[in-house]
Amino acid sequence: MKISRLGEAPDYRFSLANERTFLAWIRTALGFLAAGVGLDQLAPDLATPLVRETIALLLCVFAGLLAIWGYLRWLHNEKAMRLKQDLPYTPALLVISGVMALAVLTVISLVVYAG
Repeated sequence: MKISRLGEAPDYRFSLANERTFLAWIRTALGFLAAGVGLDQLAPDLATPLVRETIALLLCVFAGLLAIWGYLRWLHNEKAMRLKQDLPYTPALLVISGVMALAVLTVISLVVYAG
């Protein structure tokens, strides 16, 4: 079912705000992707190749999952607005913060260990 056929069109300002939020999710995903690629390509002495490539791969996979999660959040919010329902809650902010904190602690420990 096309989203445009569901319910009635919300105020365009809400749809545009929902789209901007989706784009913020994509920017966040791009940031994690850049961190993964940067870690692999720009820090060859940070850790053993296996450790460095594993962390880089996990960051890149998380970036892909985050992009998909952002699209699904946009879709659920758009449906809720069209059906005049409450916007759904997402635990994504906690997950993103947790992954970011884990990545920071991992890189700090690698820098301290390597230095």
